[in-house]
Amino acid sequence: MGWLFLKVLLAGVSFSGFLYPLVDFCISGKTRGRKPNFVIILADDMGWGDLGANWAETKDTANLDKMASEGMRFVDFHAAASTCSPSRASLLTGRLGLRNGVTHNFAVTSVGGLPLNETTLAEVLQQAGYITGMIGKWHLGHHGSYHPNFRGFDYYFGIPYSHDMGCTDTPGYNHPPCPACPQGDGPSSNLQRDCYTDVALPLYENLHIVEQPVNLSSLARKYAEKATQFIQQASTSGRPFLLYVALAHMHVPLPVTQLPAAPWDRRLYGAGLREMDGLVGQIKDKVDHTAKDNTFLWFTGDNGPWAEKCELAGSVGAFTGVWQARRGGSPAKQTTWEGGHRVPALAYWPGRVPVNVTSTALLSVLDIFPTVVALAQASLPQGRRFDGVDVSEVLFGQSQPGHRVLFHPNSGAAGEFGALQTVRLERYKAFYVTGGARACDGSIGPELQHKLPLIFNLEDDIAEAVPLERGGAEYQAVLPKVRKVLADVLQDIANDNISSADYTQDPSVTPCCNPYQVACRCQAP
Repeated sequence: MGWLFLKVLLAGVSFSGFLYPLVDFCISGKTRGRKPNFVIILADDMGWGDLGANWAETKDTANLDKMASEGMRFVDFHAAASTCSPSRASLLTGRLGLRNGVTHNFAVTSVGGLPLNETTLAEVLQQAGYITGMIGKWHLGHHGSYHPNFRGFDYYFGIPYSHDMGCTDTPGYNHPPCPACPQGDGPSSNLQRDCYTDVALPLYENLHIVEQPVNLSSLARKYAEKATQFIQQASTSGRPFLLYVALAHMHVPLPVTQLPAAPWDRRLYGAGLREMDGLVGQIKDKVDHTAKDNTFLWFTGDNGPWAEKCELAGSVGAFTGVWQARRGGSPAKQTTWEGGHRVPALAYWPGRVPVNVTSTALLSVLDIFPTVVALAQASLPQGRRFDGVDVSEVLFGQSQPGHRVLFHPNSGAAGEFGALQTVRLERYKAFYVTGGARACDGSIGPELQHKLPLIFNLEDDIAEAVPLERGGAEYQAVLPKVRKVLADVLQDIANDNISSADYTQDPSVTPCCNPYQVACRCQAP
């Protein structure tokens, strides 16, 4: 019934590092007028079909489902890219990778990050008098001036990149499994593809590494503690605040400590979902108890599930990319199929966002930047153009459509990184290039260029199974519109003030709290 309804709809570990900015904020007094607070929670690799409110087969997201019933749920909401760094860069800038320069992921040894001439959401709100904090995964550069504390965040607690990009003593569940950090001076053992065995995963508080390797089993608890402490202290200060929480869940490795009595193939992932949901619930409860009537909470994801992780990957729901699946590879993360970029999204603001509303508006992570800036009564940075729009009217139930057009950049499965070769135009979606990411069975779908694009009518075919007939009247009517909007955005980008990211690498910039210890341990095991 849920899918039928969808088709109808689509028709230092201490907290002392944070205290120093609060002193100045408290002395300077409260802002004039009452600006809203913002809490943005970004899940990692969570599938659209993982959210219980999206008719998931299992109900592992009780807190998120409650938030949906108390606010607005979006069923046509999209990540700005289908891989980590580009998606996060777009959230914080409101601009696609071809504009902000971030078209693929940064590495442990990356010298650069999000270009310094790009203005982040935190920097805009900081200038508008907000206290700004970030907790969780950054993945936009960790060396020098690229660190979050230099990109507008007064407080930072988290991991500088994905938590599979370093070894730990509590490696959790991965596919294939990765070994724990080495304990002695001997060579690393049990080497696996895509495993990091030489340098331990670091945990930062502001500019300092407070734990290396990270204890993944207690990371969710620490994130919850830091988030609730930030909300409490910021609320006490009397200043408006922005808190950006970039979760480790549901990216592998999954750090679960209690497993339910359920079939092995799903119980690990379900336990991870429940742990994530509990963390979100703690943050929401803190908001409700301290600043409920003046805090806008936005929950969404960075991209779709990582299918090659098999039973440790999430669900794309009905967005199965059948056309691609039949040709090999995964139509999820790293692709421009719906499973790669259509993500769960919820908005919660008692008294402002309507209760228990399902919105079919076409929206994007790109919209977070201009919407928050507008609600904060701040100004967009000058001298650049934005791909996101202010969707306040949609959030407050005054308007429904959202975007007419979205562009989905290539994110690793096919085509040049960041290039715009997939176009969403109202209910239609056109592909100039297709390809499948690595699937659970190891297959990769071949890259295919389409001079005449494949065009799907998502209102009738949410599984992207059968493209329109190229000779048919519907295809012929849509094709010139697709060509025009694509030509227009490419011309707009060419005329814009664009940035270029530094993707050079140097092992010397690898985060390491003690180079004299094996795996850079902060202390002997």
